[in-house]
Formats: sequence, structure tokens, C-alpha cells
Amino acid sequence: MKRDSLVLRAARRGGGWAAVLALARLADVAVSVLFPLALAHAIDTVLAGRDVLPALLPCAALFALSAAAGALLELGAGSAAARATAWVRHLLVGRLLAAGPARGALPAGEAASRITAGAADAGTAPVAAIQSGIALLQPVGAMVALIVIDWRVALGLALGLPVIAVLLRAFVRDVSGSVRRYMTVQGTIAARLGEALGGARTIAAAGTSAREADRVLTALPELRDHGHALWRAQGGMGGRGLVVGLLLQVCALAVAGFQLAAGRITPGELVAVAQYAGLVVGLGPIVSGLLRLARARAGAGWAAELLAAPVPEHGTRDAPPGPGRLEFRGVRSGGVLDGLDLVVPGGRSVAVVGRSGAGKSLLAALAGRLADPDAGEVLLDGVPLPELSRPALRREVGYAFDRPALFGATVRDAIGFGPEPATPARVLAAASAARADDFVRRLPAGYATPVTDAPMSGGELQRLGLARAFAHPGRLLVLDDATSSLDTATELQVAQALAGEFGDRTRLIIAHRAGTAARADLVAWLDGGRIRALGRHADLWADPGYRDVFGADGR
Repeated sequence: MKRDSLVLRAARRGGGWAAVLALARLADVAVSVLFPLALAHAIDTVLAGRDVLPALLPCAALFALSAAAGALLELGAGSAAARATAWVRHLLVGRLLAAGPARGALPAGEAASRITAGAADAGTAPVAAIQSGIALLQPVGAMVALIVIDWRVALGLALGLPVIAVLLRAFVRDVSGSVRRYMTVQGTIAARLGEALGGARTIAAAGTSAREADRVLTALPELRDHGHALWRAQGGMGGRGLVVGLLLQVCALAVAGFQLAAGRITPGELVAVAQYAGLVVGLGPIVSGLLRLARARAGAGWAAELLAAPVPEHGTRDAPPGPGRLEFRGVRSGGVLDGLDLVVPGGRSVAVVGRSGAGKSLLAALAGRLADPDAGEVLLDGVPLPELSRPALRREVGYAFDRPALFGATVRDAIGFGPEPATPARVLAAASAARADDFVRRLPAGYATPVTDAPMSGGELQRLGLARAFAHPGRLLVLDDATSSLDTATELQVAQALAGEFGDRTRLIIAHRAGTAARADLVAWLDGGRIRALGRHADLWADPGYRDVFGADGR
């Protein structure tokens, strides 16, 4: 989605409040255009010695309408911006999560900044579009009123309008560039801060907090420079606009004075000319609207870059009946896997081993379509994964990771988190199989303990990740180094559960320990981007190269 398209869609998302804002702004402009005429009539009535009360009634009515319009302007602007901002944020979050691990190289901190600050700026689109558009009606209406009063006065003022147009054009150019550069530096700082917070323990242990703070904040001078440039552009526009506006007002009043002396206009109309001249050359509302529009377009541009992240397309097929046979055909990916072929028999366990950097985790990601291969295909029971619908794919493939992230309010929610919430009975059974039940029950509120109040070791966290994978039905389990933090005894118990309770599922296990590989039905030895050998661990152990995969001690 392009920037301006996003601005227009966000503007429409203001809904009824955008309409309220537009009507209130139109009413405000109408008051500003009609009030000088009403005031002129009142002045002329007083000077003529007639009853002034009937002439003051329109002024009072317009004043009341202005007050009501002002209140509705504030309410409509805030509500329309809130609705549009919420829509943009939902759009960004949905797109980012749909892209998943393939969202690109955008740092998490910068992505968060775009979802918060960028979306807030893009969400001002309804206000910016309405304010900018209707703000132009005010000088137009004032010019029409001047023509009605005396066309010579209007002509004298109109001769200077090209100068104002040139000033506005330069302002738009300068402000648009400054806002875009300012937001880019903001994103850089947010990205560095996110990295620093993610590595807070490492920074503290290394004693480099001061150095890291300098790295995060090193872009502040650049941010300041862009901010100053923005204010200089706005201040310069205000100053030049004020000078030009005053000169034009003086010119209009001079012409109006001659016309008054000639008897062509009344004293009240002279007062109206002064007010209308101010409305024609008063750039405040226009500059404010243009500034908001520039921020909205810059925020939308920021958001549009995030929306450009590729999202995997899913098919419509359901998973066919089958034992969960997983097949890799000629897979090339990431410059690591090079024409890999592998068949994981349905209902069997295959451990994938290889040196660091061999592509084991990449293979695990491809197995459940957390990533797509650059070439080749991955099939589940004969169906290419891209042809499966998203619900079917996520229902049939479960994952457990080395560093699982827990979602949900409580530990029970975290275990049951999935395409469909697991029943309490299934949560308990899964936790028992993952050998997590004992330590969960020791938590302050057991399974009802808030995740944030449940301090856990790396091994306990991995057991909850395993429990989450066990809690959902499916034909394929992918364990990406999911038992690396477990002690040997617990790992053996989990392996027994995998072979027993979950023995009907196909299991693809990324293994670093020889013991883990030994307990699998088959071992796929990954080397040089391909499967070097596929067989039983005991048979492969005779090869010194295979033993070297597990280190000098063979563990």
C-alpha cells in the first residue's frame, strides 16, 4: 500500500466523527466569513441612529454558533484521530504478525516506534485532510465578500496572493523533508534502544552501560538538527507571511479608505474590509493544516514501509488423511541449504544433527512454513505446504523452541495458547508429559499464576514450551533444540513421553546431544547444505566425522 493511499484510507476511517469535524469546521468558516458583514451592518445601523438591537441579533447568533462549532471541533478532531490511529495500528500489527519471522530485517524497536508514533501521526489524516481542505475556503469566502463590498479592494488584495502561494509552496517542501528525516532518526534511536534492552544483562555484565547509552543516544544531535529545521521552516513561514500579510492589509485598507472617501462604501464596510483582508492573508489555519498533513503523510510513509513486508499466501486445502509424512524436495534456502532432499516417515522421530551453522534451525522453520524455501518444496502427506490453508497448517504442525515465549495471562493460558485454546484436562496432561506439572503446582497460584509472577529457569521455561506443543492435536511436532536446557534425567522422561503418548505423531527433532540423537528412530546428518547420511545413530557412530558433530567428548 502506498503512502497517499494509506492517508486516504485512514482519513475515511474517521467515520462519523470526521463528518462532525467537517461540519463543525465548515460552520466555523461560515461564521468567520459572515460575522464581518453582520458587524458592518450593526456599525452602520448605529451611525445611522436606528435601533441597533435587531442588527446585533445576527452577531449574537453567529457568536453562539462559533462557540458550538469550537466545541464540536475539539470533540470531532480527537475522536476521528483516535479511530483512524486505532485502525492504522491494527493494520500494522496484523501485517507484522502475519509476516511472522519473515518480516525482514526491520529491528523490533523501530517496528514498535512505527506502530506507536508513526501510526499516531498517520491517524491525524482525518483532521489534517479536513483542516487543510476547508481552511482554503476561508480566504476564498473572504475574497468573495470583498468583491461584494467593492471589487477594487478585492483586486488590490488579489495582486499579492501569488507571493503567498510561493511562500506556501516553499513551506510544504521544507516541512515535508524535515518531518520525514526527523521520523527516520526517531526510528533509528528506537531500534538501538530495543537492542540495548534486549541485551540488558549482557551490557550489565560487561560493564558497558555508559558506552551503550552513548550508542543509543548518538543520533540525538541529528534529531535536534532536524527538529530545529522544522521549527525554522515554520517560524520563517510565519515571519515572512506576517510581513507580506501586513503589507497586503495596508494596501487593502488604503484602497478601501479612498472608496470610503468617494462614498462607495460605508464605515461599517471599511471595518469589514479590515477583517476580510486579515482572513485572506492570514496563513495560520492553512499553515497548521499543512503541517498536520505533512506529519500524517510522513507517518503514513513510515507505516507503508512496514506494510510492504511480504506476507506468506496460504491455500485453501485442508490437510489430507495421513500419518504425517514430511518431505523436503530439492530445497534451497538462505544460501545454506543447497538442494536438500529428506523424507521423515509418518509417525517416526528423526533427529537432525550437524555442525553449528549447518542450517538445522532453518530446516525446522521450513518444516512448518515459518519460512519458505528459495527453491524446492516441502510437503506434508503429499500436499505442498503453501497449498494448505493457514488454519489447517497451524492445526497440524506444532513447535517447541529453545527459548519459548509465553503468551497469556496465566500459566494455564500459556500452555493452552494455540489455534484453539486447549481444554483444562489437555493442559494438565500436556504439562505432565513435559514434566512441568510438579514445578507449576509449586507456583504461588499453581496454574492460575500470572506469567509475569512466575520466575522460571531456562529448563522450566523449555518444559512449558514443550507442554504447549503437546497440548494441541496435530500430526507433526517440530522440536527446535527444545530440550537443550533440560537435565539428562528430565530429557529422558520427555523423550519417553514423545515415544509413548505422542508416538503417533511425526517428530522432527533438532539435536545437539548424542543422547537425543540416539533416542530417535532415525538421524539425518546435515552437512554442506544437504543430508550427508540418514540412518540409525548407532550405525552412524562408526563414522569419525559424525562423532565430531557432537564435540570431542561425543556428548
